[in-house]
Amino acid sequence: MVLISIYPFTLKRLLLFLLALLSLCSVSAFGESVYLKVDATPYDRQMSRITPVLLSKVSTTNQNLSVNLVNHWIEGLRAIPYGFSPQWKTPAEVDAGPVADCKGKAVALYEKMCAHGAEHVRLVIGKRTALSRRTHTWLEWNSESGTYVLDPTINWSALRAEKLGDRAYIPLYAYAGTHKYRATATALYAKN
Repeated sequence: MVLISIYPFTLKRLLLFLLALLSLCSVSAFGESVYLKVDATPYDRQMSRITPVLLSKVSTTNQNLSVNLVNHWIEGLRAIPYGFSPQWKTPAEVDAGPVADCKGKAVALYEKMCAHGAEHVRLVIGKRTALSRRTHTWLEWNSESGTYVLDPTINWSALRAEKLGDRAYIPLYAYAGTHKYRATATALYAKN
């Protein structure tokens, strides 16, 4: 006679398993996000150095901004070696320095795009993947040809947002001009 004990499945292990299962189920809710306008974000104090860049006016003349031109800028920024900075660097500091992190590269690309007439560009702070421990910064650009994720730290070119799936580039907060946003999953937004 073989007796099987459920003792190995202590309450602690069972709770850990249920928590992991719940976490995996909720990850898919991040697939598509809606940006809700907010008055403040947890990053506002850190953003003071780059506020002038975020508030810079979009050029009134559309200078034939194409995905190819944006890819050229991404390649140039991607070529800068990665080096973490605790503070947000301005585009001038990124251009002059030997290294830059995701924050600095994204802000530099944001400035270039606005200077060339890009509209509907957001600086996004979020998670690179669902399992990321730290936040990451990139841009989202809603153009006439679709929505693109622009990440000059990791990618060499613009990525179509619909091809990324629901486990990459998970937004938490976004900035666009004078507006601040908190991202929320579309499923949660529709439910409420």
